[in-house]
Amino acid sequence: MLIKEKILLDSKVVQKPGNIVSDMDGEKVMLNIDNGNYYNLGEIGGVIWEMIKEPISIERLIYLLMEEFDVEKKDCERHVISFLTNLSSESLIKVSNR
Repeated sequence: MLIKEKILLDSKVVQKPGNIVSDMDGEKVMLNIDNGNYYNLGEIGGVIWEMIKEPISIERLIYLLMEEFDVEKKDCERHVISFLTNLSSESLIKVSNR
């Protein structure tokens, strides 16, 4: 079993290559070339996906999302970490705690 890095506020995340992403009715959908799975990232998940094209800290990502959407910091942190944990468990992102 592969051990994944825990996602912390000072972690950095970035997309892994090998995914085809397109827009469908305002939501992002993705096909992972490696495993053949489709993922519906949703509207906000699609925004997050775009923001992690380049390595970015979780703190910075949360700050940018709070600027774009009317959301409390605690709620934003919880949802972002949960979303990124799911992406990490599917090996769709790289997490660095260094």
